[in-house]
Amino acid sequence: MERAGEPRPIARVLPLLEPAHLDRDFDYLVPPEMDELAQPGVRVRVRFAGRLVDGYLLERRAKSDHTGKLVRLERVVSGERVLTPEILALVTAVAARYAGTRADVLRLAIPPRHAKVESEGVEKPEKPKRTSKKSPLAADPVAAADDSAHPDVAQARTTASHPSDATTSVVPGNAEDAAAHPVPQGGASVRESALAIAGGSDIGDAAHGEGADTAPVQGSDVSATDEMTPVADSDSVSMAVAADAAVVPSESSTGTVAAQPDLVVHGDGDHSTASVAAVPADESGKQPVTAASPMSAAEFPAWGRYVHGHSFLGALAAGRGPRAGWQALPGEDWARRLAELAAVTVRGGRSAVIMVPDQRDLDRVLGECVALVGESAVGLAAGLGPSARYRRWLSVLRGTARVVVGTRSAVFSPVKDLGLIAIWDDGDDTFAEPRSPYPHAREVAMLRAHETGAAFVAGGFSRTAEVQAIVESGWAHDLLADRAVVRQAMPRITAPGDTDAALERDPIAQAIRIPAVAFTEARKAIKAGGPVLVQVPRRGYIPALACAKCRTPARCRHCNGPLALPDSAPASRGALRSGREGVAEAQSPACRWCGITEAAFRCGACGSRALRAVVIGASRTAEELGRAFPGVPVRGSGGSSILNTVPEGPQVVVSTIGAEPRVPGGYAVAMLLDGWALLGRADLRAAEDALRRWMSAAALVRPGGRVIVMADAGIPTVQALVRWDPVWHAGFELEQRTEVRFPPAVRFAAIDGTSDSIAELLGEAQLPDGVEILGPVPLPPGARKPFSSGDSPAEVERMILRADRATGAALSRALAAAQAVRSTHRSDAPLRVQIDPIDIG
Repeated sequence: MERAGEPRPIARVLPLLEPAHLDRDFDYLVPPEMDELAQPGVRVRVRFAGRLVDGYLLERRAKSDHTGKLVRLERVVSGERVLTPEILALVTAVAARYAGTRADVLRLAIPPRHAKVESEGVEKPEKPKRTSKKSPLAADPVAAADDSAHPDVAQARTTASHPSDATTSVVPGNAEDAAAHPVPQGGASVRESALAIAGGSDIGDAAHGEGADTAPVQGSDVSATDEMTPVADSDSVSMAVAADAAVVPSESSTGTVAAQPDLVVHGDGDHSTASVAAVPADESGKQPVTAASPMSAAEFPAWGRYVHGHSFLGALAAGRGPRAGWQALPGEDWARRLAELAAVTVRGGRSAVIMVPDQRDLDRVLGECVALVGESAVGLAAGLGPSARYRRWLSVLRGTARVVVGTRSAVFSPVKDLGLIAIWDDGDDTFAEPRSPYPHAREVAMLRAHETGAAFVAGGFSRTAEVQAIVESGWAHDLLADRAVVRQAMPRITAPGDTDAALERDPIAQAIRIPAVAFTEARKAIKAGGPVLVQVPRRGYIPALACAKCRTPARCRHCNGPLALPDSAPASRGALRSGREGVAEAQSPACRWCGITEAAFRCGACGSRALRAVVIGASRTAEELGRAFPGVPVRGSGGSSILNTVPEGPQVVVSTIGAEPRVPGGYAVAMLLDGWALLGRADLRAAEDALRRWMSAAALVRPGGRVIVMADAGIPTVQALVRWDPVWHAGFELEQRTEVRFPPAVRFAAIDGTSDSIAELLGEAQLPDGVEILGPVPLPPGARKPFSSGDSPAEVERMILRADRATGAALSRALAAAQAVRSTHRSDAPLRVQIDPIDIG
C-alpha cells in the first residue's frame, strides 16, 4: 500500500494502439522534470516498438511489478487532465460490452486536442453549493483517507480507475518483443480487468432466474465493490431485475450504498395509470410518501399532465436517481420538458446530459436550456469546428458548463457530478456509432447511469423494444399520462377503409395513393385557414422506375444502377410555389449511380420502351398537390433544404420523414402517404421505425385535428397509431422478438468478413456453451464493407452468433480474446465484430 507523500516515479500509461492484443497498460519512468505535469488523466507521448505513439497516463505508482529498466516518458503533451476516473471506467465497461478496445472507445469519448484553445485559460468555476452523492467512479483512484476504514471501497475505486491487472512494463531493448508478444503482469487480460471493474452477470443472471437467493434485500447495505460488480455486463442494465435491485447511492459518506427502489409504481398494472415516484427510504427500509417540490410543481406545471410527473421532478431535486421511459403526449413541447428536467437537476447542484438525434433537435433543446439555466448550457456536436468543439468540451471538463446537449458522442461528456442523463427518440439510427467498437448511445447511457447512480430518461413519442425491456425488467419505470389526458391531446387518426361504412363510401380507398377522404379533409382545413402536412417516405421526383409491361425494375445499361426521373421541381428544394408554378419539365430518366441519361430505354426482359413509376417522391407529390389545390402555397422540406418552422395560414407542406417543420398552433390535417414503403422493409425494426415516424408527424397536429395514414388498418402498427398506444406496440414487438429469439431478448454478435477471416476468428474463439452460429448470410443492403489494408474483396459475408443475455458478457469476452490472438498473426483480411447491430441482415 502506497503511503501519502511517497515518491511515485512510475507512470502507468495506456498507449492508443490499434492491435487488439496491445489493449493493456504499460509502465514508464517519469523524468524529474515531468513530475509535476505527469498526473493521472493527461495526454502523453511514449515510445513503443521504436515509434512515438499517443497515450493517456492512468496512474502514478511508487514501484513497478517489472524488475528491469523502464523506458522514460517522451513528453507530456498537456497538463490538462482530460481523462477523468469516471470516464476511464465507463470506457473500460463499453469496450468490454462491445468486444472492442479501450483505445477505440477513447477516440470516441475525447475529442482531438486544440492547443490554442487549451492555452486560453478558461477560469475554473466556483465549487458548487451542493455536491452529488459519492459514487465509486467519482472518487480519485488513489485511496482517500476516509476509505481506510473500508478497504473494499478503496479497492473497488482503485480497480475501477486503474485496471492494474492488465499492466505490462516496457523494457528498453525489448520493445519489439513487447509489441509482438506482450504478457500482462498478473496473467490477466484487459478484458478480464474490465469485467473485474464492472463485470460479472449477477443482475443479468438474476433476471433469468439465477442467483435469486443472493439478490440484495430492500433497505440492506451493500458495499461499493458489490455495486460495481455488474456494471460492465450490459445484461445488468438492459435486462435488470425488479426495482428492488436498483442501485441508489446512500446518504452515507463511507462509500456504502443501499439497494433500494428508485421508483415506486402505484396502480393496477395498467401502463396508462402507472405512477412514477422517487422517494427516499426511511430507517426501517420502507418507502414513505413524499410530495414533489412545491417550487418545481408550480414552476413547471406541464409535468402535472403525467401520472406522478411532479414526483419525478421532486426526485431529481432531492438528488435521487429515478429511471423512466417517458412517452410524451401528442403536441408536447418535448424540448422544453427536457430543459426543465435539466434545470431541476442543476438547481440541485448536479449536471445533466441530454442527447438528441440531429443538429436541428440540438438547436431546439439548447435554446430551451439556455432560457432556463443561462450560459451554463452548451451544445456538443460533430458539426462544430475543431476549436469550437474542444472549447465547449473543456468548459464541461472544468465544470463551467453544467448542462450538455449533444448528439451520440455527448454520452461521454466529462460533466461534474452527473445527476441526469436523458436521450430523446432513442430509436433513431443516428445513435448507433458507425466506428469501432460500434456502441449505441442508449446502451452507453444506461451503463453510465447505473454506474454513477444518476437519473436516466428515455423519452419519445414512440417507444423501442429495448426501452420496453428495461421497463419490464424493473430497472426503469413508465412515465406516462392517463388515457383520458392522451385522448384530449391527440388528433383523430384514421386509416382509409377502416370500417365497412367507409368502404361503401369509397370502395377503392385502400387501393389508391391519396383517397377521397384525405382530399376532402385537406380542402376543409385549407378553407378554414389551416395548414396541411403531407409526409412522404421518399425524396426526389420519381426515385424508382420499372417497365410498364412486365414490371421489371429499370436499370442503367452502363452500371446496372436504378433509373429515376431527376428532381428539378422548385418545391423539392424548399421553395414556395402556388398552383401550377414550378411543374417539372419532361425529362429523360437518369441513373442514380453514375448519372448517365438513358434517352432510349428498352426493357432487357421484354423489350418494351414504356416506363411506370414504382415510387412517387416528395417533388412529384408536391407537383400533384399543386394541381389539386390551385392558388394554395405548397412548401417542400427535405434533403438539403429542411424547414424548421413555417408560418400560420392555409398551405400544403410536403415533407420527407424526419424533416417535418413545426407550425404555430399545429397542423389541421396530416396525410401519411405510402405506408407500405415503411412497413414493407426487410428489417427487424421496420414496424417500430414506421410507428416512430408516423407519431413524430402526427404529434405536430393540433388536438382535434385529422391524421390519415395510408396503410392497412388491420396491421398492429397502424392500430397502435390510431389508439396512440406506443407502449402496447413496444410490448407487442418485444413479445414477438422474444418468441423468435431476436434482440433485445437475446445477445447478437455479427461478424463481417471473408469466409477465411471469419473462420480464423471462430477457430480462435472459445465460445461459451449455448451459443448458436447462424449463417453465413449476405451483408444487409447499404451496409459498408469492413476495412482492410488491401483491396476490398468482392465477397463479404456475415456470420451471426446468438446467445442468451445471461451469457452475453462471456460471448463478448470470448470474441475480444479471439481478436487479440488474431491480431498477433498480423492478418490483413477484413473483419468486423459488432455486438447487437441495428441492421442484422
